[in-house]
Amino acid sequence: MEPLKYSVEVKDLPSLTVAYARHVGPYNQINEAFVRLYRWADPRSLIGAETLHLATYHDDPDVTPTDKLRSSACISVPEGTVVDGDLGLMIIPGGTFAVGHFEIAVEQFGDAWNALMGEWLPSSGYQPDDRMCYEVYLNDHKKHPEKKFIVDICEPVRPL
Repeated sequence: MEPLKYSVEVKDLPSLTVAYARHVGPYNQINEAFVRLYRWADPRSLIGAETLHLATYHDDPDVTPTDKLRSSACISVPEGTVVDGDLGLMIIPGGTFAVGHFEIAVEQFGDAWNALMGEWLPSSGYQPDDRMCYEVYLNDHKKHPEKKFIVDICEPVRPL
């Protein structure tokens, strides 16, 4: 497989109010949580052109057993949105982020994270901080000619 092509930009990003469905287990099985979230959001007209579709990751897969990994399937929602059932509402803190832009196949998500954290970060002059990292999905991969995801991986950083 050819090396990943990607770009990274350090940006100040705003805080985001999101509705989420929690997933516990392998990160690559988060789709079920998105199905639950969309099933709730669609009839409430909460998905539009401006809606951000993202996933947050709460555990380090190098430390946490795969069956215990926690992640959240999220969509941006207006402040004041009320959720119900097993869904939650949270604010993803804004601030300075390294934003890696990738066009990848589903099996390349781990490689993309490794590129951002293992290739770009060590020589960037930045270090990770404790805020939440997340992925923003910029397309419907099913409509991509190669079924690829166009995704921004957002890693919170601060200067060394």
